Amino acid sequence: MQAPATVFAQITCALDSREFARCVEQFPGKRSTRALTEYDQFLALGFGQLTYRESLRDIVACLRARGRLLYHLGFRGKISRTNLAYANFHRDWRLFQALTQILMRRAARLYQDEPTDPDLPKVAFALDSSIISLSLNLFPWGYYARSKQAALKLHLMLSLQGNLPAWAAITEANFPDMKVLDVIPVTRGAYYVMDRGYLDFVRLFRVHQACGFFVVRTKHHVKFRVTASRAVDKSTGLRCD
Repeated sequence: MQAPATVFAQITCALDSREFARCVEQFPGKRSTRALTEYDQFLALGFGQLTYRESLRDIVACLRARGRLLYHLGFRGKISRTNLAYANFHRDWRLFQALTQILMRRAARLYQDEPTDPDLPKVAFALDSSIISLSLNLFPWGYYARSKQAALKLHLMLSLQGNLPAWAAITEANFPDMKVLDVIPVTRGAYYVMDRGYLDFVRLFRVHQACGFFVVRTKHHVKFRVTASRAVDKSTGLRCD
């Protein structure tokens, strides 16, 4: 009797091998890594992310603990800390960026016919950032003075239809959130929900010029002048218009 597929194999089977091969052809590596293909590298990194591994040594040790199952997980090469570190250093990161974009588009198509919340606009995005801690010994260039350790900042824009990532960027940890407004894609008629860290009227005016709408929290020291106002029903939760 054939053994059922592992959960990890069921997750990764959604990726078409032909699509992955096209990404590899688009961004070929400068140096080949023996016994570790691009797909094996992707599986190892994906396994480490899904199982909360903390280092390459942790990933390899966990995989080698059940070596007989590696073939059923999708691995075809030999996994070691040396060749995995070599592949991470020498292979083009844009390969995985292109792969991520393919998966994001595919996930968006799965939710395009899903009924949306009637209280939300048809096209709406939530924009925020998160600090990703790194090892200062391995990434001294990412020193973050506020926490006295290495870190990066992930800027992520989620589509509220399915809570799927629509756009992302990685910057230095001290990169101001408001500057991301200069580069985010603006869809005509879409709503953008943001925190007070994105309160920059000059940059928000770019969203307005692109025929987009924004909802942003204000700061206590913001000075403004009311030019017009309308009566509202405060029982609905709206304070003023």
